[in-house]
Amino acid sequence: MQSVDLRSDTVTTPTAAMRRAMADAEVGDDVFGDDPTVNRLEGLVAEMLGTEASLFLPSGTQSNLVALLCHCGRGDEYIVGDAAHTYGYEGGGASVLGSIQPQVVPVADDGTLPVDAVERVVKPVDPHFARTRLVSVENTIGGRALPLGYLPDLRVSVDRHGLALHLDGARLMNAAVHHGVAAVDITRHVDTVSLCLSKGLGAPVGSVLAGPSDFVAEARRWRKVVGGGMRQAGIIAAAGIVALTDHVERLADDHANATRLAEGLGQIPGVEDVACHTNMVFARFPAPAQAVLVDELASRGVKVLAAPAPAVVRFVTHLDVDSAGIDHALASMAEICQIHR
Repeated sequence: MQSVDLRSDTVTTPTAAMRRAMADAEVGDDVFGDDPTVNRLEGLVAEMLGTEASLFLPSGTQSNLVALLCHCGRGDEYIVGDAAHTYGYEGGGASVLGSIQPQVVPVADDGTLPVDAVERVVKPVDPHFARTRLVSVENTIGGRALPLGYLPDLRVSVDRHGLALHLDGARLMNAAVHHGVAAVDITRHVDTVSLCLSKGLGAPVGSVLAGPSDFVAEARRWRKVVGGGMRQAGIIAAAGIVALTDHVERLADDHANATRLAEGLGQIPGVEDVACHTNMVFARFPAPAQAVLVDELASRGVKVLAAPAPAVVRFVTHLDVDSAGIDHALASMAEICQIHR
């Protein structure tokens, strides 16, 4: 039976080129700074993102956590969107492990945190309040690439209030490809950025946290504290290098597949509210099909993920989804919707 996994872009398997690079990787002890392949990856990311330095970590969740621990102390506050990954999908790590209070702002339809809304929640210097230290934004968020003009405007605001600006750029390269710009054209406006290698870029594991040299030195300490220090990590860093050199431009293929999937869904009777953002598609299905859709698609070899919103299903295209997979998914969904109309 044909199979296509549209649950997430985290499900990709390493390419043949990645496996060769991993097998041949020169390694050392990265905790001592001695792994040449890790050092090469970190140098590549710093160059691509326009920062002084970067740090390789096991996951995006840990990368964001370490960033927050560096920017904020106990009793401090960071401003974050209500749909942001750092707030809703990382186990409350900032609060649990850092005693950092999130100040939540509703995310606008375009994925931004409106600048005026951010400014309204910055706390005055007063012992009654947590100290506002940081604004954290996500790009892409729910697949939406932030407008190019947004971060420069937000930069002006955070500077006026003496705050730092962190970018959860787990899918930063999707945003850059969407806008047709280099990643540095986005990251030049933020202080620090987390970039995930194991989503659309297709590496098996790993994220990189980038920023000023003194920040990265502090992040290296916090990485050790939270258990992220790795030894001969060049074996996995090698796959990240392949991801960044070979897989950025091809993200456009994922976006094109997502668009074709969305267009096909829009032609299935009863399917409603189809939205496509970069490599993510969201669709609402008719009531009779909602309860059985995920299971019945799985029985046909199509894996999808129910979104947090009621009756909405998320589809994510990636390196391992080709045109035939899109065709199979659309045919399966049309069949199920026909049966359960």
